[in-house]
Amino acid sequence: MNTASFPHTITEIGILAGKGDYPIQLAQSARAQGVKRIFVIAFRHETDRAITRYADEVQWLYLGQFGAVRDAFQSRGIKVAVMAGQITPTHLFSLRFDKFTLDLLSRLKQRNAHTIYGAACDELKTIGVDLLPACLFMENAMPGAGLIGGRPPTESEMADIRFGLDVAKITSSIDIGQTVVVKDGTILAVEAYEGTDDTILRAGRLVKGGGAIVVKVAKKGHDMRFDIPIVGMRTMKILRKSKTAVLAVEAKRTILLDRVKLIAEANRLGICLIAMNTEDSVTGAS
Repeated sequence: MNTASFPHTITEIGILAGKGDYPIQLAQSARAQGVKRIFVIAFRHETDRAITRYADEVQWLYLGQFGAVRDAFQSRGIKVAVMAGQITPTHLFSLRFDKFTLDLLSRLKQRNAHTIYGAACDELKTIGVDLLPACLFMENAMPGAGLIGGRPPTESEMADIRFGLDVAKITSSIDIGQTVVVKDGTILAVEAYEGTDDTILRAGRLVKGGGAIVVKVAKKGHDMRFDIPIVGMRTMKILRKSKTAVLAVEAKRTILLDRVKLIAEANRLGICLIAMNTEDSVTGAS
């Protein structure tokens, strides 16, 4: 489905809102681009309650109630939806699934983000709901290749960035993680179930003097309807705490929240914030 013209033609949308600022900023951007009706499904103990200020209606559910999600969209006549925001990984081990979700999971041979979210997309399709790319209305937050903020990388840092890109593409392709941390040609940490921020902190404990390189990419063949790499101010705080030298993200496949603030913070901290093409070319300021 071609989504290029959607921000100009969609008048109502459903948002499956996870944690963090992303669902809020997406709702704000959708409204600014002409969406008249925003219906949000929010999750208790995950979604920021501030989302209520930017939606026409919010229904609060518990994680694991996908049957209720399906019913909510269907009863309100929602035809277009997006997933925005992450779910705390450890919460997935303490869910009380409803019968609909248990039946859905029982049909999966493997259970990971790709298979679970993919199955959810298929189920929504059966009731006429198209789940669109999570970057919908947020295209301006996805930088092209080049230096975004802070200082340029050194020659040795660029070598680590390229090495990290190669490794991250491999690890993400086998559902291990989208983030790797490198220093002087050595892999310090690979993202596992704990998420990006904890991975960076774990690596930081191994390098007392700091100076590590963090590389974050989208999975090869990534389904852009869910789990798009996102960087916000929380991650910048983690970079500062771990004394990270460089954050390299994948160009045109990473969302930068509060971009102006991110750049200002990178400049203040002297952190190199850079976007890379997968072919490893840097074409200048983005």
